[in-house]
Amino acid sequence: MPDAFTPPPSFTTRPTLRGTFGMSASTHWLATGTAQSVLERGGNAFDAAVAAGFVLHVVEPHLNGPGGDMTGVFATAREPGRATVLMGQGPAPAGASVEHYRSEGLDLVPGSGALAAAVPGAVDAWLVLLRDHGTWELADVLTPAIDYARNGHPVHDRVAATIAQMRELFETRWPTSAAAWLPGGRAPAGGELIRNEAYARTLNRLVAAGRRPGVPDARPARVEAARAQWRTGFVAEEAAAFAAAPHWHADGADHAGVLTAEDFAAFEAGYEPAVTATFRGYTIAKTGAWGQGPVLLQMLRILDGFDNDARLDPSTALGAHTILETQKLALADRDAYYGDDPDVPLETLLSAEYAAERRALIGQEASAEIRPGAIGGHTPFLPPQIVHDPTSAAGTGEPTVAPVAASGAADGVRRGDTCHLDVVDRWGNMIAATPSGGWLQSNPYIPELGFCLGTRLQMTWLEEGAPSTLTPGRRPRTTLTPTLVLRDGRPVIAVGTPGGDQQDQWQLLYLLRTIVGGYSPQQAIDAPALHTTSNTGSFWPRTRVPGGAVVEDRLGEEVIGELEERGHRVTRAGDWSQGRLSAVTRDPDTGVLGAAANPRGAQGYAAGR
Repeated sequence: MPDAFTPPPSFTTRPTLRGTFGMSASTHWLATGTAQSVLERGGNAFDAAVAAGFVLHVVEPHLNGPGGDMTGVFATAREPGRATVLMGQGPAPAGASVEHYRSEGLDLVPGSGALAAAVPGAVDAWLVLLRDHGTWELADVLTPAIDYARNGHPVHDRVAATIAQMRELFETRWPTSAAAWLPGGRAPAGGELIRNEAYARTLNRLVAAGRRPGVPDARPARVEAARAQWRTGFVAEEAAAFAAAPHWHADGADHAGVLTAEDFAAFEAGYEPAVTATFRGYTIAKTGAWGQGPVLLQMLRILDGFDNDARLDPSTALGAHTILETQKLALADRDAYYGDDPDVPLETLLSAEYAAERRALIGQEASAEIRPGAIGGHTPFLPPQIVHDPTSAAGTGEPTVAPVAASGAADGVRRGDTCHLDVVDRWGNMIAATPSGGWLQSNPYIPELGFCLGTRLQMTWLEEGAPSTLTPGRRPRTTLTPTLVLRDGRPVIAVGTPGGDQQDQWQLLYLLRTIVGGYSPQQAIDAPALHTTSNTGSFWPRTRVPGGAVVEDRLGEEVIGELEERGHRVTRAGDWSQGRLSAVTRDPDTGVLGAAANPRGAQGYAAGR
């Protein structure tokens, strides 16, 4: 049995950036460049993150949008030891009851259409962050996004491909989307300039709200005036009116949405203390159990009890097997217990005693069962079992817009994914943020506003008694799960990735390789990735592959072969397909900053100096 971690590779696709001024990394180079430009002009990490977040709405519209949601975790230079969650996950509307959805003939919340829309939370969260921790005026922060929306940007090949795949649906079912994304009756080609002038107008109206007579002459007041226009003004009114008109949903029927202007007004983004756990001298900070964030903490608690570091090495058969089995156990607990409920037994789930019980379940063979733990006073929820044929396209999580097969045959399901950004400045402010939802393929385009509503409610169940049962006013259990890592009470890593259920699985690999294996950030991001698909998916149609494991071929035939011998149902996903991680780092003793980004898909970039 090996007893050492695989040494870091000598080659990386790009360098880990080093500097002392500021670092930015994200899933799109234009967002990274925007964030870095803000730092260069005196803004702090939070100004930079907000500017980049709004640019992502424009340049990755197939992966996020203003009608979606966002979760962040950050620490400020003033309070470096305090990890705070930026909560931009809106709840279910007041009319989103199980009874109503059942009366519409539904067994699952559809994967697209306004019935899947939670109250949009991303924009309000960005504005709250800017108000409280930024230094720039809203007009200056929004200038890059407004410019790209009004004057255009060269569309990425993947955006163009997504629009092309959605063309038939747009033309036959969602005419406003066809008018917005198919100018001249055709999908744009990669590199072609595309515009979203309606969204530019919306952003300009938000800025103008802060300049109206009666608004106090103070930066926070101007931001608050923009928030009011979003929550109780023209945005809420137009979005609610549009959603109320019946339109095509992913179940194949037409339904009217239930989102109202009153739902917009009732929701406010805000802050929560992070949930934390320690691992090898580091403190890992995540969202509460209304998100899947504690899954990563549970995984680390289980793995920390092994006395052989080789069992934590994703590049070996023993380590990959151990990690996959750990992921299954933590995700089973997520589905059984996590939700927007104060009674989630999180203290027990993160305890050393519970981790030891779960660790003892990891044997030499792959498990195909869903095995939540037993916790006194709580009945674990077992999701309905919808088995998925592993011979179908592997995808990347919440991810690709492509037909998904339920039994080997395309069923026309289309999904969206997510974005991520990380920023650290020379003063020590640091943030990781994961915006998502409101994809161009999630809902019809609202022509008065320039964006689509999200579909986060598809993560809820229509079965009573689940911790994530659809409930008016409660947040759906989101998969958005950025990570902040602290050492000796000071932030040292901000990291995250798109990928739905895979987000914490891929971040686990990064932390194991950097903290245990001594890999640099770029080495860890470049290294072969893997994840389990054995647990029930969070996204419609909520399928699973019992014992399933998706791996990059670069893991090697010897390792893959041994995984198969252990009983894992392995899907080879290609050499460079899994994970879109980015990260920034800071050494608090020297002030040296770092950044790294994912090479997969030739889209993510890091910048800094």
